[in-house]
Amino acid sequence: MSTTRLFLNLLDATGLPIRSIPLTRPVSTIGSGPGNDLSISGEGISACHLRMERRGEQILCEGVDRGAEFLHNGKKIRKAVIAPGEQLRAGGYILQPGPRLDAPSSDASELQHYRKLHEFCRELSTDSGLAPLLDKLLEKVLEVTKADRGFLVLMEEGRPRVVSARVSESRNIVDTDGQISDSIVRKVIETREPLIVSDALNDSLFQSADSVVNLKLASVMCAPLIDRGKLLGVLFAGNNRVANLFTQVNLDVLTVFAAQAAMILSSAILVGELKDANTRLRERLETQAFGSLVGDSPSMREIYRKVEKIAGADVTVLITGETGVGKELIAREIHRRSPRSKGPFVGINCGAIPENLLESELFGHVRGAFTGAVATRPGKFMAAHGGSLFLDEIGEMPLQLQVKLLRVLQDRTVVKVGDTRPEAVDIRVIAATNQDLEEMIREGRFREDLYFRLNVITLRLPPLRERDRDILLIANYLLRKIGEEYRRPNLRFDAAAEAAMLRHGWPGNIRELENRIRKAAVLSGQVILTQADLELDNRDESPVLPLAEARERFEARYIDEVLNRNGGNRTKTARDLGVDPRTIFRYLEKKAGR
Repeated sequence: MSTTRLFLNLLDATGLPIRSIPLTRPVSTIGSGPGNDLSISGEGISACHLRMERRGEQILCEGVDRGAEFLHNGKKIRKAVIAPGEQLRAGGYILQPGPRLDAPSSDASELQHYRKLHEFCRELSTDSGLAPLLDKLLEKVLEVTKADRGFLVLMEEGRPRVVSARVSESRNIVDTDGQISDSIVRKVIETREPLIVSDALNDSLFQSADSVVNLKLASVMCAPLIDRGKLLGVLFAGNNRVANLFTQVNLDVLTVFAAQAAMILSSAILVGELKDANTRLRERLETQAFGSLVGDSPSMREIYRKVEKIAGADVTVLITGETGVGKELIAREIHRRSPRSKGPFVGINCGAIPENLLESELFGHVRGAFTGAVATRPGKFMAAHGGSLFLDEIGEMPLQLQVKLLRVLQDRTVVKVGDTRPEAVDIRVIAATNQDLEEMIREGRFREDLYFRLNVITLRLPPLRERDRDILLIANYLLRKIGEEYRRPNLRFDAAAEAAMLRHGWPGNIRELENRIRKAAVLSGQVILTQADLELDNRDESPVLPLAEARERFEARYIDEVLNRNGGNRTKTARDLGVDPRTIFRYLEKKAGR
């Protein structure tokens, strides 16, 4: 043997060669750590488990780490001198120094495993629903590991539940609701480490396990499904005919499959949850939306009630509220529910058009009326004939045009710029502003007679910060709409993002909310949008209000809520709140005068 080159052969528990390394150095080490000459892992294998020192024709084998042992001739020892050809056992492996033993086409075996893994990933990646994915996963695992029965167990509310099984006798270890009772599965769940029981019927720890006793399993493997630190469940494979069927190599294959499956299943579960959430959101929107408007707060329900009443009355409406609260949406909803709904809805922003062009835009002009007027053109009033005209930011209209607008509202006729002939128009005017027109009247910047002509009925839209119940509802509605627009239908918010949205004061109201969500949807590469994606931090909190003002706001919201519960019945509301009915009447009068 002195002229024979020595190798250290690694064999599985059944004696089949796995790999070989040359013993060219005086001392070689074996263990689970990366610095060893032969790196192996398994139960009972320490970081530096064993050293082998060549001494002529013999080899000194010695355990290195504390407690490191191996089997020689069936006995546990820490040190022995052996000759080439003799075998040692450690951690489910056989170690045999001597001539090289050829592993049975290990490259081909590894290639086959890769092919199976590729097929497995390709099939799991199809959008065929969660249940078919789970069945396909278990089918492939049993095919690759040569097991004849197995379970796929997922954690549901902290408890393991069998969701797929490939064994008819599973009723013996699975409750009617799918709950599994098995010590092997519990061990893997507790440790989050893969486990192999080579001779289950004679294993002192697990020979009484339910799966071993009831299914008479001889060989068992179990691997955890973990994705980003979260335990999703376990894969369980067993065989009832052959002891020592599974080796560390088989467990490694199962572990790789489990790791890949965990990522895909995690995505599948998330997609399923998002689909369910979207379904619930759609159902909620159907019950809590008013046409194109979204909201279920008492203040918005009061707005909806007023819109339903005034839509059929052909009167001028003035919509007030901060910028970005959705004044145009309300105007469109009034038009949509009115007898004029089949006619045009024409809008113009009085603050976005230069003063010298606004008159022409509103009333039209004749050819030659001014430089550049090469043809006669009707204005917005004529374009809205038979329908509704929405005058946004009416407070920005110059005083000289306010006079002409007042005449149009009184006479229902318009005169084009450069013309003298009045033309009749049949329109409904809906105006909107974010300014205090009464204050502008006192300052001489808005005509009082025009204000009273516009202010036949006033709708005040509350800012978003006064609609706590609606913020997340609107945010999720916008996220779904934006996600469909950018082909990212699975977007959702995490809990911290939702909390931050509730804290934020929203000075830009719904327009600001939509802009933040749109920006986050474009720039974030993740499915779940965070507080940082929305660029909201803990400082974005509503300002601290004086106690009297805070109390007044709370009382107003609470009265609105009770009124809503009672269908607007003021007497019953007063009785429920334990106040004089005149208190409720005064509150409503004050609210109407805002």
